[in-house]
Amino acid sequence: MTVFHFLNCAILTFGPHAVYYSATPLSEYDTIGTSVKAAVVYLGAALVKLVCLATLLKVPDANDSFDPYQELMKILIGFIDVAGLYFALTQLTHRNISQNHKFQAVGLGWAFADSVLHRLAPLWIGARGLEFTWEYIFQGLEANANLVMTLSLAALGSLMWLRKNKPRTLIPIIYACALLLATMPSITSYLRRSLEWQTPKVVGFELFSSLVMAFISWQLFSACQRPM
Repeated sequence: MTVFHFLNCAILTFGPHAVYYSATPLSEYDTIGTSVKAAVVYLGAALVKLVCLATLLKVPDANDSFDPYQELMKILIGFIDVAGLYFALTQLTHRNISQNHKFQAVGLGWAFADSVLHRLAPLWIGARGLEFTWEYIFQGLEANANLVMTLSLAALGSLMWLRKNKPRTLIPIIYACALLLATMPSITSYLRRSLEWQTPKVVGFELFSSLVMAFISWQLFSACQRPM
């Protein structure tokens, strides 16, 4: 039963990444190299973030309330991810693939590396326990929401940094949506610590938010693709 539970949680956490790669044109254009490069950039960005968090922030206690200063510092440090995505989208050498496929390959690699780094060890240690728990089911659902949000942020990043001729009226909306996605970890932290939302409610919010942001990003990307 424990192995079966672990496999179910692992498939829920990591399976959608493989399904997305296989079900989209990414597999046809063999963009796995781009995804791997993006994952390496993510690991470098995560290392820099870890050093900054350890240097600038105190270790939170389980009973600590929402601290605006701490969360503001986390937001600023979180922009290291945005800088990493910028590097992955603009500075890495890619195969001759379109902007459509580039941002998807980068976002997929980025999200997969995040899931491996933050969820594989807890899953391996905890999901094989003797007692069934919903914790790792919710963890898998959070990984799915993170995948969608990362793809949305990568799409917006490609519009900001790679797309030159975009409608002027959409530029503030693109930047506002990107800012919202970049600050989403602090938003969920506020919901948990200040409003005391339970995990199912927070995960539901993340899933709903990811779908809304994906729809908005898709609409913005489609609008920018039209000839002006």
